[in-house]
Amino acid sequence: MNGMTSRELKAQLRAERLALRDAIPEEARIEMSLAMAEHAGEAIAFDPGTIISGFLPIRSEADLRPLMARFQARGARLCVPAILDRQTIVFRELVRGAPLVSTGFGTSGPGPDAPILDPEILLVPLSVFDKRGHRIGYGAGHYDRAIDRLKQKGMHPKLIGIAFDCQEVAHVPDEPHDVSLDAILTESGLRFFASWIG
Repeated sequence: MNGMTSRELKAQLRAERLALRDAIPEEARIEMSLAMAEHAGEAIAFDPGTIISGFLPIRSEADLRPLMARFQARGARLCVPAILDRQTIVFRELVRGAPLVSTGFGTSGPGPDAPILDPEILLVPLSVFDKRGHRIGYGAGHYDRAIDRLKQKGMHPKLIGIAFDCQEVAHVPDEPHDVSLDAILTESGLRFFASWIG
């Protein structure tokens, strides 16, 4: 660990934890994803009409569709990210039955004619997290830029990290500009941080 830059350390942690996530058998991942829906389906408070961004799974990510269906049943408006120019993500409304298209980096979602929404709660995929709510993303910075854009509009989006327990580390190297999570959801439960109330 000595002599490594923060960027190198983050890259190493990302590779290690994603390898652990990739090693989870598909059947177990399905069960873990359903457990997440049980833990958070009712525990996250929001008013009907609240805009919540989820994501459709790629690679070995948790499958949030059961959780998003619960949120939709409680009146949430759902959206998922689309990557526009390798830099910028926007959140397109996810309507049941609407066709899905490729939306960049292996993701799929609604097409360009779908309404673009500004989420108030974001379910954020990540590679690594710690008990303080610090996270390491996938390295492209898409969510950091999107969150910054929402804040520039005067919004205060709540960020819920989505990961499996195996992605937790003792300490994520953090820098002043890093955006930390307000809650973390894994297969073993939902943890709120102090900032959720703030």
